Amino acid sequence: MPQQKTDTVKEFDFTRSDFERVRALIYQRAGISLAESKQEMVYSRLARRLRATGIQSFARYLDDLEAGRMGAEWEAFTNALTTNLTSFFREAHHFPLLADHLGALRRREGGPITIWCSAASTGEEPYSIAMTACEAFNTLTPPVQVIATDIDTNVLATASNGVYPMERVDKVGAERLKRFFLKGKGANEGMARVRPELRKLVEFRQLNLLADDWPVSGAFDAIFCRNVMIYFDKNTQRKILSRFVPLMKPHALLFAGHSENFLYVSDSLRLRGKTVYELDKVGRG
Repeated sequence: MPQQKTDTVKEFDFTRSDFERVRALIYQRAGISLAESKQEMVYSRLARRLRATGIQSFARYLDDLEAGRMGAEWEAFTNALTTNLTSFFREAHHFPLLADHLGALRRREGGPITIWCSAASTGEEPYSIAMTACEAFNTLTPPVQVIATDIDTNVLATASNGVYPMERVDKVGAERLKRFFLKGKGANEGMARVRPELRKLVEFRQLNLLADDWPVSGAFDAIFCRNVMIYFDKNTQRKILSRFVPLMKPHALLFAGHSENFLYVSDSLRLRGKTVYELDKVGRG
């Protein structure tokens, strides 16, 4: 029986050399270490940019990008290669720990509390943090500010808008849905908008963790950096964590993703709970 031909002709030539150039550029630009297995993913995402710009080859696209001939295309290039998988109350075990932390801060200090969500994506994580704060203080106006940043300007626009399909927000539960969201009607049926009170607790800013200057300043009571470090090599992880430490108050918590281990790249942190870290006073000294 003849073997079926499964190869398809690609719209654009995409050589191994092109892929290696992309890997080098996104590492230089955003610190992202693309695995060798990501060649097809890179082709799929950047082919859209070639169509959008009218360029007929990857080599020409990358030449123009490096030469600075395409203005804002660096932003589009970075956005295209950034993964933004997220959901409300993802890694749910973190939020009771955050609520306990907020309660302890309230009893200890009573002042304003600041939390940095360093990979906000489309907003589900910072809004989950804000909802937890509202529940911990039993008010829609808790003394908490969430600074939410991301490298991807497209997802930040979605996050700032705060409008989601109902299937995305249903998982928060009926009580939270009623308290923190407004259901769309008429032309907006099937959508839900974050309540203005919750939206006021979150400030969105564009930030590249590899940039020399960050548009944030400490000290923070908690930092969320979840499922970000997995895209960086050890040296980049070490550099970023070394910059987090001075921005953390002595009692601050650092929340990591389920597959991330910061103990191997920083001697300034110690494990507090499941993928939750605090400053190690001995290591810091």
